[in-house]
Amino acid sequence: MFRGVRGATTVNDDNEIEIVQATEILLRKMIEENEIEAEKVASVFISVTEDITAVFPAKAMRLIEGWKYVPVMCMKEIPVASSLPKCIRVMIHVNTNIPQKEISHIYLGEAISLRPDLNTVDQS
Repeated sequence: MFRGVRGATTVNDDNEIEIVQATEILLRKMIEENEIEAEKVASVFISVTEDITAVFPAKAMRLIEGWKYVPVMCMKEIPVASSLPKCIRVMIHVNTNIPQKEISHIYLGEAISLRPDLNTVDQS
């Protein structure tokens, strides 16, 4: 069964270092909390709000050992007027036997406000 593992984070500034660092932290936490193996991942979609333009956040995935061949695509979010600014969203499509209700969706930074009902990770 393929499942979607969601995650999101925010950055303070539109700069390459901050975007890559925030995305790497998010990806690593998603991978760890859900015990995801790169070989079981079909693809990863990463979207950003229109105020993020300094770098493709997918660059962060290439910093994680074993994830070199996982297909990843970056895209822009729909520019909804009231949406959370400087937000990076991730969807990992993974083959897993974990029931949908047991998937850990990870929301960090200001992105916690997007789905506080799904966030189960200790933020400390």
